[in-house]
Amino acid sequence: MVAFLGLGLLMTDYIKNKQVKKILVICMITFTFAVSCKSRGEKVGDEITVACYYFPNYHTRDTTDLRISRQHFDNWSEWELVKQARPRFEGHDQPKVPAWGYTDEKDPEVMAQKIYAAATHGIDVFIFDWYTYEGRPFLNRCLDEGFLKAGNTNSIKFALMWANHDWMELYPYTAGETHDFLYDGKVTPEMFDRIGDHLIQQYFTQPNYWLIDGKAYFSVYDIQNFIHSFGSLEATVMEMEKLNQKAVSVGLKGVHWNLVAWSAAILPGQDAPTNNKDLLDRLGFDSATSYVWIHHVGLPQVQTDYNYVRDEYVKHWDRVKKEYGTPYYPNVTMGWDPSPRTNQGKEWSGSGYGYPYTNTIGDNTPENFKKALQMTKDKLLADPDGPRILNINCWNEWTEGSYIEPDTKSGMVYLEAVKAVFK
Repeated sequence: MVAFLGLGLLMTDYIKNKQVKKILVICMITFTFAVSCKSRGEKVGDEITVACYYFPNYHTRDTTDLRISRQHFDNWSEWELVKQARPRFEGHDQPKVPAWGYTDEKDPEVMAQKIYAAATHGIDVFIFDWYTYEGRPFLNRCLDEGFLKAGNTNSIKFALMWANHDWMELYPYTAGETHDFLYDGKVTPEMFDRIGDHLIQQYFTQPNYWLIDGKAYFSVYDIQNFIHSFGSLEATVMEMEKLNQKAVSVGLKGVHWNLVAWSAAILPGQDAPTNNKDLLDRLGFDSATSYVWIHHVGLPQVQTDYNYVRDEYVKHWDRVKKEYGTPYYPNVTMGWDPSPRTNQGKEWSGSGYGYPYTNTIGDNTPENFKKALQMTKDKLLADPDGPRILNINCWNEWTEGSYIEPDTKSGMVYLEAVKAVFK
């Protein structure tokens, strides 16, 4: 960069007009400073990166991997739950009908349509919920066969959120029954070593993988399963450093470790960590974030008002921003309603049975969603030293009632809200 500036200044010796020479020198110094700041990861301007979670369970599985299909008919996907959803209580807005149809997301053309819609409506990054169980990839065909092979895949960045929670049978679940435990989210050090190689080769080195300050963004959902996999905090740090060094060996600056720091458990069998700050510090995470508002806010009513949940989440954001001492990327949630995952043939049992029989978020209109986006943007910009990143839940959590893909009722309005706020 210094050599470039020196060469440019040398060239100005051939310019006789002093005013032109002065303007050129100022422009070159300004340009050089801006590029230098960006290369060091310093914030330039107020541009905000908008990431959006993507849940990949709307495609059929490989015929050699029947770990979900064995519980259902051939070619089953979660679209079947969306199709069968019904109103479960008075005023309940179900079913939801996708405007693009019940598409197969492992098809590159299907993903190309999603990529185009996202990229032209203010979404910069898809953060894929990424799974691996029993040492093998799980729910991976959307990303590997659909997204990465789409003709316009480089129009948008992508990253991974390792959904390393235990997998329960919830497709659908009947209130009062024992949850069917299927797969353990913990891994062995040997498994994680192979996972690391796969992450580097298949994802981190893709030209459109999301880098923050030259590091590959990698988010961990269940920190307790992560630590229990290796037996101690010290062993976990060692495994994290191994992956970090693998990233460095291929020309990256390392791994940007992000923690999904939740305050309340949602899925059955989980307990929320009580020491997120300590874990962030001792494990050396680069940032923290949230997946969905209800990880931090209780829903006191069957349909709890969207703006109430928003305001309670903002209180959480303000609190952890001071507490963590680690950059925190806030979340904007579109809605919450996991009732499609309940047994539609049985009477609605209310929230006493836990997930997916939870209370829901109501009045999550496009207008209220847009207001939440604007509030989040304004809060980010009001902090001169804070990060310029947020995430949205979710692109397509249809069976949890949190999606911004178009449906037949609202069309593209939620996506238009993102575009209007972030232009």
